[in-house]
Amino acid sequence: MADPYFFGYGSLVNSATHDFAGPQHAQLAGWRRVWRHTDLRPVAFLTVIPDAQTTIDGMIAHVPHNDWHALDQREWAYDRVPATQAITHPLDTDIEIAVYAVPSGKHGTPSADHPILLSYLDVVVQGYLHEYGPDGAERFFATTDGWQAPVLNDRAAPRYPRHQQLTDQETAVVDTQLAAIAATLIQPTQD
Repeated sequence: MADPYFFGYGSLVNSATHDFAGPQHAQLAGWRRVWRHTDLRPVAFLTVIPDAQTTIDGMIAHVPHNDWHALDQREWAYDRVPATQAITHPLDTDIEIAVYAVPSGKHGTPSADHPILLSYLDVVVQGYLHEYGPDGAERFFATTDGWQAPVLNDRAAPRYPRHQQLTDQETAVVDTQLAAIAATLIQPTQD
């Protein structure tokens, strides 16, 4: 029987956001990251959509205790999609891999009402920097669509529950990449 694994392409690349044992570098072919929103969340988040021309970097990890239910709860806004044949990885054991994606037709383009949280983006880019280096962070930006969405600068008061402290160098990478794609940064409104 194949061991259950999942492919992470966003915050799950950052090992500081979870305690999944033994994550491994992997690539998912035929899919592309995109910023989206649903009625389930007030902010934009990453999902993947089919794209035959794109391969994205990420991480695979064993589903703890083979408990898909617990992982499904963490990824509650997504559907679990079988992806074993689309993923290249270094393991030589029999594994079955799934990726989490919001089904087509159940997500929309982010807007000022559903912005990208900078605290979330920081976590994702920090993960790519740690796992894939500066080139990996650049590939993350290049293989992700939806950058026309505004980015809410919540670094002073992070809204992302698994936010992490970035080094000055990591912050500079995020800020430089956002400037290169001409992202629109917006400030939080005062409540």
